[in-house]
Amino acid sequence: MLIGIVGKPNVGKSTFFAAATMATAEIANYPFTTIKPNKGVGFVRSRCPHLDFNVKCQPRNSACENGVRLVPIELLDVAGLVPDAHLGKGLGNQFLDDLRQADAFIHIIDASGSTDAEGNAVRPGSHDPMEDVIFLEREINQWIKGIMIKGFDKLARGAHLEGQKVEQVVHDRLTGLGVTEAQVSAALRLSDMPQRIIDWQDEDLYRLAANIRRLSKPMVLALNKADAADPETIRRLSELEGYVAVPTCAETELALRRAAKAGLVFYTPGDPSFKVNDPSKLSAGQRKALDYMARAMERYGGTGVQRCLEKVAYELLEMLVVYPVEDEGHLTDHDGHVLPDAFLLRRGSTARDLAYKVHTDLGDNFIRAIDARTHRVVGHDHPLKDGDVMTIVAKR
Repeated sequence: MLIGIVGKPNVGKSTFFAAATMATAEIANYPFTTIKPNKGVGFVRSRCPHLDFNVKCQPRNSACENGVRLVPIELLDVAGLVPDAHLGKGLGNQFLDDLRQADAFIHIIDASGSTDAEGNAVRPGSHDPMEDVIFLEREINQWIKGIMIKGFDKLARGAHLEGQKVEQVVHDRLTGLGVTEAQVSAALRLSDMPQRIIDWQDEDLYRLAANIRRLSKPMVLALNKADAADPETIRRLSELEGYVAVPTCAETELALRRAAKAGLVFYTPGDPSFKVNDPSKLSAGQRKALDYMARAMERYGGTGVQRCLEKVAYELLEMLVVYPVEDEGHLTDHDGHVLPDAFLLRRGSTARDLAYKVHTDLGDNFIRAIDARTHRVVGHDHPLKDGDVMTIVAKR
């Protein structure tokens, strides 16, 4: 799973990315924290099943802190956007290349209204953040439409004469975007397109592109700089119909992760508050800054950064966390590690899907699976549940 962090310049996008991908001291040495230039690894939280089995886990592809499994997810720091990015302006082409890779987006918005449409600093409150929501969606919609419209007249005539399925024609145009035929079919139903493909007009294609974007690239709005924003603006953006919006303070999250790493505070990402370890070691400036952060976190129930990641994973993409083991009795892999791996799969995934996630050979040679919680033997089409611990049995 890859989440793209998007937004115009100077809204706190890089700060959000830095905070979300900064590993705590406890997990910094795990191999999954390796970071590429514009890619990093964050995590989503899940209750670790070692609590239910009363065993000590030995995570390999994830980490466990105080009974919470930290499951890695990839984050992509997407190139900043300016108006007409879909025409290649600014870093538009880089953005569009990044767009192809992402499963979902977190749109970082300057909720304080202190940056204009191109990211220049302006008087706080003088720019309406709602314009940024509309702007980014329009750019993506125009880009998807631009892909569909190239040579469309000739393609539409050929499809009409040959009686091709419209879903397949559109899907073929969007190869490489991670758009499924099922998503195209759903978008066509929502878009109320003319019955004959040869009758589709420019506005029809834009409407279809917008629905394809909503279904294939879902988005959370991170209402950043919430601590400096007008509460009415936060309320208005949070109540937008059809959107998932989270008040966010990315600078606070980054500062707290750094302070925790330095041993000044005890803070677990996602918690609604933090604790100062030794107030006597703080300067007056540090105490003032931490007091300010504490008030903002109390207002919004935390910094919002971790909540954004988990809204994407669990709400928009409907992911489950599943734990494969080789020995369901001892909950171990072939090396004897207890509950070593945690995998994210889409809701509706089956036991065979988990087998393929672990290794292609397991999926190809699947015989049965065993639920370690109930010791029940299940078949390839058994639907997985969040927190399942499963053994896959395959032909050797």
